Amino acid sequence: MASIFSKIVSGEIPAYKIAETEDYLAFLDVFPIKRGHVLVIPKKEVDYIFEMDDEALAGLHLFAKIVAGAMKKSITCKRIGMAVIGLEVPHVHIHLVPLDSVSDIDFSQPKLQFTPEEFESVAASIRKNLI
Repeated sequence: MASIFSKIVSGEIPAYKIAETEDYLAFLDVFPIKRGHVLVIPKKEVDYIFEMDDEALAGLHLFAKIVAGAMKKSITCKRIGMAVIGLEVPHVHIHLVPLDSVSDIDFSQPKLQFTPEEFESVAASIRKNLI
């Protein structure tokens, strides 16, 4: 059965897309822990990040670096943090989270809620700063 992320890749489920290449996709997390929380995924469904081949793993991180750069220009924060947990969805994904303190990347905190318009505004702001 296809993961929810594979359904986003195929267009079955909508997403607030930030950036996309032939192999990778970045989109806003709809259950964010911080405003501007982005998920970066390979389009090819792989469950565990360390099962990815070396080229795909390196490509995913380089793609995430580009997205993080755009996020840093768009969202007021000290830096962009990165986390790979991999337990919630059986599809590799990197969380990119705007940080001002270490507690900002605490996934046990309540998720934030935004309107579709707020999500689209954040996504548009990050997209305009992509290199």
